[in-house]
Amino acid sequence: MPRVVDHDQRRAQIARAFQRLLAAEGFGGVSFSRVAGEAGVSVGLIQHYFAGKDALLRFAYEDAVARMSERVRVRVRNSEAAGSPVAEVLLDTLVELLPLDAERDLEYRVRQGLQAQAQHDPGLAAVARRSGAGLLEYVVSVIESGKEGGEVEPAVDASLAARLILAATQGLADQVALSGAGAFPAREVLDRAIGTVFTTRRRQSPRQH
Repeated sequence: MPRVVDHDQRRAQIARAFQRLLAAEGFGGVSFSRVAGEAGVSVGLIQHYFAGKDALLRFAYEDAVARMSERVRVRVRNSEAAGSPVAEVLLDTLVELLPLDAERDLEYRVRQGLQAQAQHDPGLAAVARRSGAGLLEYVVSVIESGKEGGEVEPAVDASLAARLILAATQGLADQVALSGAGAFPAREVLDRAIGTVFTTRRRQSPRQH
């Protein structure tokens, strides 16, 4: 009997080969022939799944964002199950955006490369906006939970505070990428940034989201 092909798995295989090349060499090192070699498939097979490089770019971006989001969801579930304070749940979540190991470093490089391309590609820009909006919405909800639990002052503007924390997270991620994961205590720095909003932390379980 002929082998059944898992088309979603094949698309992911191609997209992740593209991501590895992008992370290692930048866009100058990426072509269908290079991706084919990295993925162990033919150029024709890539063209069967992706009409052009733009389609591969968008799929690769969506795949990178989806993988990161799933890892963040796992972190949130584990932290909430452990009964951590809201601020610590947020810290555990945002640490996943820092390039502190090989997996997160690759994801960081892919996101940065594709976000740069998004300046000139409306499709990529739409993916970036959706990802950013989802992350902002999550952080806002955590800050609102912090208000309810007494970890955040009631007068704090949750949207502005969330943007402040996310800006600090992105800047910290850039520093880690340039300096190396062991150059400074990145988690502690991020904890301080979160502490500018969660100024009255209390030891209690966060509200379930």
